[in-house]
Amino acid sequence: MNKLIVSPSPHDENYINTSNIMLHVCIALLPAFIAGCIFFGPRAALVTAVCVISAVISEYLCRRLMKRDNTIGDLSAVVTGVILAFNLPVTVPLWIAVLGSFVAIAIVKQLFGGLGQNFANPALTARIVLMVSFPSAMSKWVLPFQWKENADAVTCATPLVLRGMSADELSELGQDIPAYLDLFLGKTGGCLGETSALALLIGGIYLIARKIINPAAPVTFIGTLALLSLISGNDSIYEILAGGVFLGAFFMATDYATTPITTKGKIVFGIGCGIITFIIRHFASLPEGVSFAILLMNILTPYIERYTRPDVFGAREVKNEK
Repeated sequence: MNKLIVSPSPHDENYINTSNIMLHVCIALLPAFIAGCIFFGPRAALVTAVCVISAVISEYLCRRLMKRDNTIGDLSAVVTGVILAFNLPVTVPLWIAVLGSFVAIAIVKQLFGGLGQNFANPALTARIVLMVSFPSAMSKWVLPFQWKENADAVTCATPLVLRGMSADELSELGQDIPAYLDLFLGKTGGCLGETSALALLIGGIYLIARKIINPAAPVTFIGTLALLSLISGNDSIYEILAGGVFLGAFFMATDYATTPITTKGKIVFGIGCGIITFIIRHFASLPEGVSFAILLMNILTPYIERYTRPDVFGAREVKNEK
């Protein structure tokens, strides 16, 4: 005899909580982590470990000081630490990495109320703070596989910087503009977790397949940047493979707390990120614009949600009558 079971929502047997979501994100980040270790050596793992450990400790201490339930078990601090590390050069001093984790967790996340209350992506905001505060340390890039040689690391330029150089400047620097395959695999200079488009794409597809993220924002972000590059006469393939486009599109422009909830809002968000990234890259003094683009769109998220929210069935707008 079947019994009628009455219980409160949610009724979905496949319901997953925050820790499960963050675990899937960690799994999706693994290919990029492995690629970073292959191209930039053991120090890539060290920087990542330092960022993760300091992020978890910062969250633990903040929750204790605020006398609130500790949330380190939801793995959100781990994800923040990994994404922050992926946005840093492998040569960054470890104390700067620790400072970045503190800024991400204590200031951007916990001071605004914790997970879900922050207005901007913690890791991304911390990266911008570090870029402004320590520009020299945050712009020191090394050649891939340099760690295998018994010599000091040889600094190099990123693909976006090489793109704007003349033939004489490239010859003097001793570098060539990387081929598409090198950009796709990650055999270029850059942040330790952003260079391999292949690894990040694998992680992004995994998150989409597991229905952890909606593809609307990443697809429109990458597509808008490619379209604007094509219209302006630039190499659109080079533009989307170089820099932090794939890292930003799949892992920062899809943050639950700082991006729109509705699909229409995510599309607007992605288009905005693509436009701002293109403008910064081609009309500003910075070679890269992904971080600033996502941060600016994070600020606009409440307005995007206001104008893209669906109408409630059976409800009507009440006008104030004087």
